[in-house]
Amino acid sequence: MKKRPSMNKRGLILFIGFSFLLFSLTYRFFVIQLTGQVEGKSLKVYAEEKYTKQRTLQASRGDIVDRTGEPLATDTITYKLVAILDPSVTPDNAKTPNHVVDPEKTAKELAKYIPMEESEIYKQLTKDLFQVEFGAAGKNLTNEVKSKIEALKLPGITFIRESKRAYPNGDFASHLLGFTNYQNNKNGGKTLVGQMGLEKSLDEYLQGKDGKITYKSDSWGYILPSAATKITEPRNGDTVYVTIDKKIQTFLEDAMNDVQTEYNPKNIMGIVADAKTGAILAMSQRPTFDPNTREGVENNWHNVIVENAYEPGSTMKVVTLASSIEEGVWNPNEAYQSGSFSVEGAPAIHDHNKVGWGPISYLEGIQRSSNVAVANLVKKMGTDTFRNYLDKFKFGQTTGIELPSEATGTIQYQWERDRYSTAYGQATSVTALQMIQAMTAITNEGKMMRPYLVEKIVDNNGKTVKGSNMGEVGTPISADTAKQVIDVLESTVTSDIGTGKGFRIDGYRVAGKTGTAQIYEKEKGYLTGWDNYLFSFIGFAPADNPELIVYVLVQQPNLDDESFESGSEPVSKIFNPVMKNSLQYLKIKPDESVEKAKVINVPDYSSKNTGEVVAELSSLGLVPVVLGDGANVQNIYPSAGAKLLNGERVIVVTDGQWKMPDIHNWSLSDVMKLVHATNMQFSFEGNGFVTSQNLDPDTVITKESNLQITLQPAVNNSWEETNQTDE
Repeated sequence: MKKRPSMNKRGLILFIGFSFLLFSLTYRFFVIQLTGQVEGKSLKVYAEEKYTKQRTLQASRGDIVDRTGEPLATDTITYKLVAILDPSVTPDNAKTPNHVVDPEKTAKELAKYIPMEESEIYKQLTKDLFQVEFGAAGKNLTNEVKSKIEALKLPGITFIRESKRAYPNGDFASHLLGFTNYQNNKNGGKTLVGQMGLEKSLDEYLQGKDGKITYKSDSWGYILPSAATKITEPRNGDTVYVTIDKKIQTFLEDAMNDVQTEYNPKNIMGIVADAKTGAILAMSQRPTFDPNTREGVENNWHNVIVENAYEPGSTMKVVTLASSIEEGVWNPNEAYQSGSFSVEGAPAIHDHNKVGWGPISYLEGIQRSSNVAVANLVKKMGTDTFRNYLDKFKFGQTTGIELPSEATGTIQYQWERDRYSTAYGQATSVTALQMIQAMTAITNEGKMMRPYLVEKIVDNNGKTVKGSNMGEVGTPISADTAKQVIDVLESTVTSDIGTGKGFRIDGYRVAGKTGTAQIYEKEKGYLTGWDNYLFSFIGFAPADNPELIVYVLVQQPNLDDESFESGSEPVSKIFNPVMKNSLQYLKIKPDESVEKAKVINVPDYSSKNTGEVVAELSSLGLVPVVLGDGANVQNIYPSAGAKLLNGERVIVVTDGQWKMPDIHNWSLSDVMKLVHATNMQFSFEGNGFVTSQNLDPDTVITKESNLQITLQPAVNNSWEETNQTDE
């Protein structure tokens, strides 16, 4: 058959096309062979890039350790579980598979070691993906768990090594230490970055510098055994030594936990500082959180000790007292009229019991925490002079502590009344660190020390790259003034009328000042009520040679109205054990000359002779109050077995007519003993010591009698209501 012309034509076209293609390929081959380049790029370089791999060698974040070297924050190695599902990773001639071949068996075995249901694991293993992970259940695995899973030799199961920030003590100085989170870095990886506390403020020191490893691999990515490997070692982060003492911090944490459980206050703040250097030995707050899990951080993100300013209440009287002594206007024996202080064009300033105690000495005024006393002292020295001392004590300025977002507080000095209110801790706001800083001037012979947290920062070679931030920041008062202030503050604790009586510690001389600050809320003004206050105590010990300053603040604790519990009680339940345990831990010996509180167990006196019982109670150091004229005792209150302190009253009930005793200056708790003993009707106004009674002394009383009393704040319970007039 004859070929059609069209077929010949198509054949020719195909021949020419294939000839051109062959020529092009041949030409390209010779060009590449002769030049060694492809599109201007060397084949050697191309091969180098294709088979040369680079991996990041992650640097470890630096540790944060306490002053003894105990780790507070450290990097740990954890592992993430990964399952490879794609069969393509297993070569045809491989003896063992590199992917999951039996999802059912694998799920059953993994369920023994990770917190995930077997059925959920199976769902993951049967997905149409190259590889899968297992969420939170498959993360943060320890080396022990990893080893146990590896021992099962499950095909396709592998692990990715990860670095995790760990806080071995849990919710321990959490807001101070802070925490970290992973963030993307410029190399496409992830880096731990500080988000709060020291982790944030010292991030530049704690972060290391990643290294890298460069090697040649086969087509599967495995290192060629004969290939050269280039390694740039990572530089791990620096080690930060802080001033925190783990043992003292534990004392503080435990005491705060107890008060949190018992009183459920809105906030607690606590600081322990070295009285001579300003070093912070412990610092914590409530609510708190666990930095390992972040559980609870949503309740209180801020470090309130550093970031919040507040009206301190009567603890500010320490500064007013020190200023007046330095200015030479302080005379402890000089008398003044307590109760009220007039301010031109503004409401008068009152003492916390509204009426005062008549003419009393300035020493007694400080012991009773008289607002009028310190207002008079400011008037004596001049409000401008007092303002200068506020600057000398560096209120209204940050302390420079090594933590982020430090507040300054505000010196409110525009209005005349504010100038006097500042003297007793109202109007002007401060921070807890400013109060610690001011107190170091008292405990350190007039030299005021900056509160600081970092002792030193050391690199991997042991070289100190940053030293301590310790330093003197001023001398607002003289050494002689500081000594006089200490003597007065010690008397507020040792005196029977002192507001700090509840902060006595057996064997140690304690000095300090209580505070009961009003709480201001927008649209409500200053809150009122039994427990709507910020109760505090700032004190130091031993008074003759101060070693430690402890400052405790408890906001709005749930106080027991029935037992007339005072706001100082939850504060003392933190201050007293923390101070005593810390002094003992530091091997500061007790002073044998300090009188210890004597605890007396009340015996059973039922049916015993009244005269003998009164004599025995008096010999024990108690104060008997007899109701009736009977020869024998019917009951006593408190009842037998009660534990009382020296000087407490005991109601002795006999038969015969009961006559009302003179209860002026009785504490509220003593009045309650009388009420329980007689079962009479009872009502009261105010808080603390009795100033008036409706039933005159020697009036015959029965169960039907109705006792009505008025009280002033109980000085032995540190109740110090500040003036509630809102100007």
